[in-house]
Amino acid sequence: MKRPVEPVAHTDVGAYALGVLDAAEAARFEEHLADCDRCAAELDGLMGLPPLLAEAGEAAPDPEAVTPAPGPGLLAGLLEEVGVVRRARRRRRLYLVAAAAVLVVGGPLTTYALTAEDAEPPEHLTGYARAMYEHGEKAGTVDPVTKVAASVSMERKPWGTHVALKLGNVKGPLTCDLVAVGKSGAEQTVTTWAVPPGGYGLKDGAAKWNKEPLYTHGGSAMNRSYIDRFEVRTLDGRRLAEIKV
Repeated sequence: MKRPVEPVAHTDVGAYALGVLDAAEAARFEEHLADCDRCAAELDGLMGLPPLLAEAGEAAPDPEAVTPAPGPGLLAGLLEEVGVVRRARRRRRLYLVAAAAVLVVGGPLTTYALTAEDAEPPEHLTGYARAMYEHGEKAGTVDPVTKVAASVSMERKPWGTHVALKLGNVKGPLTCDLVAVGKSGAEQTVTTWAVPPGGYGLKDGAAKWNKEPLYTHGGSAMNRSYIDRFEVRTLDGRRLAEIKV
């Protein structure tokens, strides 16, 4: 008689994101994840953990090996760091709201000050995403229709695949996302960003930062071996580039 498969609890999403499930448990959870919108949404909310783990500089373990569970001290430290990051993000949102209010009150003069040649968009050239792009397995393309240049750098992780994106020759304003497409056709959003009117990676860009490519990064719960391609899309569904991996 075939042994029944032990059901997977919804609470396993946290353990899966931290990489503390063994190989059999992770496989069961991935099967559960394919049909559970609740767990997929919770996993998206925990994707702030991968960058924190990447910052620790630990080499990615063999994906076939069992991942040892972290001790209580390490887990507590990670959760505390996640709290710090989330508080920082909340403060940043408040700053953006304040900046928007200044634009409304300040009028054209304030707008010009923010779009002057020496102005750079917040976090556009932060070293972290660019540094992450320098490591890992790379693949890229220049779309024959849109002419958008897009390339990714992938690193295997216990929780899935860390992905850094380099994007150029794209004009805004646009809101885009990077989507990982599995060999089965399943899709997961890796990261989302906005392209300002000045664009990124444009040789004739008006400002210095318009001439530079955009670097951003995120993660997918898919194992690297399951990923067939990445697609750069606008949020209204228009595909800007397809990267076969």
